[in-house]
Amino acid sequence: MGVQKSRIEAYKGAAGGWGALKSCGRHLLRNTTALSGVKSMLKANQPDGFDCPGCAWGDPEHGSSFEFCENGVKAVSWEATGKRVGPDFFARHTVTDLLEWSDFDLEDQGRLTHPMRYNAESDRYEACDWAEAFDAIAAELNALDHPDQALFYTSGRASNEAAFLYQLFGRVFGTNNFPDCSNMCHEASGVALKQSIGVGKGTVLLDDFEKADAIFVFGQNPGTNHPRMLKELREASLRGATVASFNPVRERGLERFADPQDKLEMMRGKSKAISSHYYKPKLGGDMAAVRGMVKAILEWDDAGEKLIDRDFIADHTQGFDAYLESVRATGWDSITDQSGLTEVEIREAARLYADADSAICTWAMGLTQHKHSVPTIREIVNLLLLRGNIGRPGAGACPVRGHSNVQGDRTVGINEKPPQAFLDSLERVFGFTPPQEHGHDTVTAIEAMLKGEARTFIGLGGNFARATPDTELVEAALKSCSLTVNIATKLNRGHLITGQTSFILPCLGRTELDRRNGVKQIVTVEDSMSMVHGSGGINKPASPHLLSEPAIIAGIAAATVGWDIVDWDYLVEDYDHIRDLIEKTIPGFDGYNVRVRQHRGFYLGNSAAERQWVTDTGKANFSDAALPEKVTHQEVRDRAEKTFTLQTFRSHDQYNTTVYGMDDRYRGVFGERRVLFINPADAEQAGLKKDDRVDLTTVSEDGRDRTARSFRVVPYDIPEGCVASYYPETNILVPLYSRGDGSNTPTSKAVPITLAKSA
Repeated sequence: MGVQKSRIEAYKGAAGGWGALKSCGRHLLRNTTALSGVKSMLKANQPDGFDCPGCAWGDPEHGSSFEFCENGVKAVSWEATGKRVGPDFFARHTVTDLLEWSDFDLEDQGRLTHPMRYNAESDRYEACDWAEAFDAIAAELNALDHPDQALFYTSGRASNEAAFLYQLFGRVFGTNNFPDCSNMCHEASGVALKQSIGVGKGTVLLDDFEKADAIFVFGQNPGTNHPRMLKELREASLRGATVASFNPVRERGLERFADPQDKLEMMRGKSKAISSHYYKPKLGGDMAAVRGMVKAILEWDDAGEKLIDRDFIADHTQGFDAYLESVRATGWDSITDQSGLTEVEIREAARLYADADSAICTWAMGLTQHKHSVPTIREIVNLLLLRGNIGRPGAGACPVRGHSNVQGDRTVGINEKPPQAFLDSLERVFGFTPPQEHGHDTVTAIEAMLKGEARTFIGLGGNFARATPDTELVEAALKSCSLTVNIATKLNRGHLITGQTSFILPCLGRTELDRRNGVKQIVTVEDSMSMVHGSGGINKPASPHLLSEPAIIAGIAAATVGWDIVDWDYLVEDYDHIRDLIEKTIPGFDGYNVRVRQHRGFYLGNSAAERQWVTDTGKANFSDAALPEKVTHQEVRDRAEKTFTLQTFRSHDQYNTTVYGMDDRYRGVFGERRVLFINPADAEQAGLKKDDRVDLTTVSEDGRDRTARSFRVVPYDIPEGCVASYYPETNILVPLYSRGDGSNTPTSKAVPITLAKSA
């Protein structure tokens, strides 16, 4: 656990380029041998290899031999490391001692090798065998007063096969308690899109980026979070398409990109511009910005420009007149005040949209983690519907999902509010009546644990304790459980927040060979474009004691509910058996086992992309929601002391809660994570200088103190009144009560805080 000297130093290079190549080399050599690292990467996102365990960006139909990015290298090398965490490690360290370690240091120890059970007397995890673990977990589950006292959490890393088995087990057990990582990130996208167009997924394919005249990028940082997207944006820019970015922070990946696969560009040290136009709305101001764009287009249309596709609107939409009234009733003062953009800027963006024959709107968590996220995303859909930009080439909605299979998990049943048609299908295929009551999402699961209404927690991947808001409350919730189980590849802090009985169950990673009865198995995932493709590991497992996620789930299920309804052993003999059942249960998977073995897999389809609207009206629905009265729970202007709006985000050496290193290269931060990005004028007004240390305190409505201490001041290009810092360190500031309307997602991009110099 060495200490790296920290520095703040502006990064002058483009995204990608030599900086990315050097970073790839460092991470490969640090975690693997050069040969094994290169061998692994050459099979990433290839038809005969494994799907990258990082982001969910789509794979091109005609891909190259190098379909990976810098953060993909970090994810793969992090998993394929030669370091190991076995029983000897836990014998040397108590859980109390390990709780003092950083998130980086915990995961950096390497791969878990044995199933482990917590011994409260020694305060250590001790090795156990699989049968002991399965029987003990089953005993705890079967001792519950009601199945709804159990929580089954899912990370987006889980494959379709594992997720389908997991939800099947939970529903045979008797609950719909399936909180998942989507509840904390893109839940608002699913809710808004279902209300507007009838399907909770994006409507575009990767090919549409090659045909779009304009691409509008809202609230995302692809250079760090999904770097392969930069290739599509770069190529669009090169062919003359407009790329307009809306983001409060000026991100290098949205400015310029040097493609490491372009030899000539690399030799010359050149790069290509990404965004032709860059707008910096205030946090939470995107809805107002889009409303202003529509208002300008309506004015021009009224003046005779005929910019609105009235034929499409008449044939395919509902609610247009009410929406027009709402737009006309919204004044420019409200639009500019809330968006933080000038009327000139908004009209410029509106003209870019009006001049494009086909346009894509793409967004990520910068839009989805606000109180008004659902109406914001519906407003973006309104913009698309206005000119018929859904259901034709080069146009559509593109929510960019995070973890590699978060969308697939929802498709195969990880849903605390399952559609009735899905439950009916389960009953038809398996012959049992699934529970009908909706279950807990992530936030209500935490509340249920705190109230004693939920007593057991099983986590299929992820780092629940660090991914969730209000860290102190979450840790108290987990500690109140009679049982906590974590299925994982590496040690993280969530494993150290133990219930009365606690297990760590080590599983195979995405990069590793999975053989059942001597036959190599594949699993499948679904990307952000609804493409389903296979993934088969190539590396020797980190330990002979590892089981696959499907095998672990089947083992727990068999011990808990037996074989009367499902033959769990048969299903995991060959994962084709699981896929056969998915095909029988879920529409769109016809010929699953054949089609998934085709080059690049298959497209699940999207009703809205075909202009078929599976909504309550049978048409695409305009939303006439007014702009929100405020963008945080607290009305910050009423306070005498200066209050800022905080967004939590990732550093460049990070993916979700996994910290690969201590650098944030593109933002010029090296060897440091406890930093606060702040507008220079705000810093000066607050009497703060670069490198000062400040404590961050939430303006809480419940009287609870939420303070994160000793953050380094970094003056940055960010709107006045807005500040930013990394999670999970700042998740302690995000109140559990502060959630999106209609999505129940924590408002991690709109936290009202005050600043005070650290003691």
